[in-house]
Amino acid sequence: MLRPASALPPFQLANNARRRRALISLTPLIDVVFILLVFFMLTSTFLDWRPIELNAPGPTAASAEAGDSLLIEIRTDGLRLDDEPVTPAELRRRIESQLAHHPDQRVRLKPTAGVALQRTVDVVGLLTRAGAVNLSLIRDRQR
Repeated sequence: MLRPASALPPFQLANNARRRRALISLTPLIDVVFILLVFFMLTSTFLDWRPIELNAPGPTAASAEAGDSLLIEIRTDGLRLDDEPVTPAELRRRIESQLAHHPDQRVRLKPTAGVALQRTVDVVGLLTRAGAVNLSLIRDRQR
């Protein structure tokens, strides 16, 4: 049975026009931004990159000045200062005391086979913090 047109509800076009746009919550967006901020803060490195200046002497200069210099061997099992085993702290203390008496003291570093480059760089950093400025690296000719 059909209802007459007057019995139907009126057309509600006005209600659709009043509907507001859906609000987008900003909370998830802010959460993502903070997570990215924390991620980049934690993965960034805050190392102090300082260049280490090394002067490469000629092949004859090393043998001429070897007599009055300190020899530090960097071995896989530890450090040696003039064939005497030392700890890094003791090495620094001894270098500082030596440089207090002879500021131009020459220090030669000899990394042995199997020593990581980072370990050598750490020892160079230790020596520069101790005040050594006249450093030389000795390369093993057999390698």
